[in-house]
Amino acid sequence: MKTTSASKKRVILGMSAGVDSSVAAAVLKEQGYDVVGVFLHFWKEPGQDALRENKCCSLESQEDARKVAQILDIPLYTVNVAKEFKKEVVDYFLEETKAGRTPNPCVVCNERIKFNFLFRKMLEMDADFVATGHYAEIRDRDGKHHLYTSCDEEKDQTYFLYCLKQNQLSRILFPIGKFKKPEIRKKAEKLKLPVFDKEDSQGLCFTPEKTPTKFIKRNLTLSPGDIVTTEGKKIGTHEGLELYTIGQRKGINIGGSGPYFVVGRDFKKNQLIVTNDENDAQVYRTSMLVQIKNWIAGEPTLPLEVNVKIRYRHQLVRGIIKQDTKKFNSQMLEVEFFEKQKAVTPGQSAVFYADDNEVLGGGIIL
Repeated sequence: MKTTSASKKRVILGMSAGVDSSVAAAVLKEQGYDVVGVFLHFWKEPGQDALRENKCCSLESQEDARKVAQILDIPLYTVNVAKEFKKEVVDYFLEETKAGRTPNPCVVCNERIKFNFLFRKMLEMDADFVATGHYAEIRDRDGKHHLYTSCDEEKDQTYFLYCLKQNQLSRILFPIGKFKKPEIRKKAEKLKLPVFDKEDSQGLCFTPEKTPTKFIKRNLTLSPGDIVTTEGKKIGTHEGLELYTIGQRKGINIGGSGPYFVVGRDFKKNQLIVTNDENDAQVYRTSMLVQIKNWIAGEPTLPLEVNVKIRYRHQLVRGIIKQDTKKFNSQMLEVEFFEKQKAVTPGQSAVFYADDNEVLGGGIIL
């Protein structure tokens, strides 16, 4: 954890009006920092009612952030990033989905929007640090900045932060990384913050539904086609291949001797390929290819045995990272699992962890 004197140091804090960023503001102020709150106004889907307003920047959220800032006696600025959010996050999500991959827009949002604009504000206001309410820790060692998981394993958010660079980590603070969620809520209640019992945001912030299905239907032109088994037998009709992900079981709407699992999407034939054999080799994988995006504290020596997270909320699994430059370029690595894994999904992020919970880096599953 950074050991920086907080005296007269100014921090630009991203405030989403959730309990985490609100308590982060309180903790920073207690530590003696000059805290400046920044509320990022994201894009919302046009032509939709108020219920479809972006969860992270609705008028209600903005008002909550204002109330928290007033109680804590800190200034709050609003920065409109709707145009950039639409291009970098929403368009990316739709393009990747149309290409047959299953993207994680939260990773991209942190990389290209949240920290990007917080750092811009930091420079603009001649501040010293930026901060967020993410559950993560930064520790300095051997002249480098290392990213570690939070003490709250259930709420840890390092999966979304693996793209952070050394020059960014040197100026980032994660004030609540050493707290657990119940402690955060208790502190918020003690401070009489109106968001102390506010529900955690889940799913994509730019669509109100719990799953992106309806959003995809509203924003992509879909072509219905055949659902076929791995043996080629037609057993139903799908609504559009973009609506399904590898390993999916629910929402396929096939009767008979199920359940069925999605094992492939043939875009040339417009066929959704399924199996009712959960142990089918196409459901489980023994390895995966990963296009590396970032090594946080330097590229490690390979091969390397690590813990791997293949999607958020998925438990860590053991694997070995290998590199075969004869077969792949230097940024494409093969990960062999110790135990076969279900629903390894192209487009999702694979994040690598050391045994001491340090985040080594990560990339995109191919």
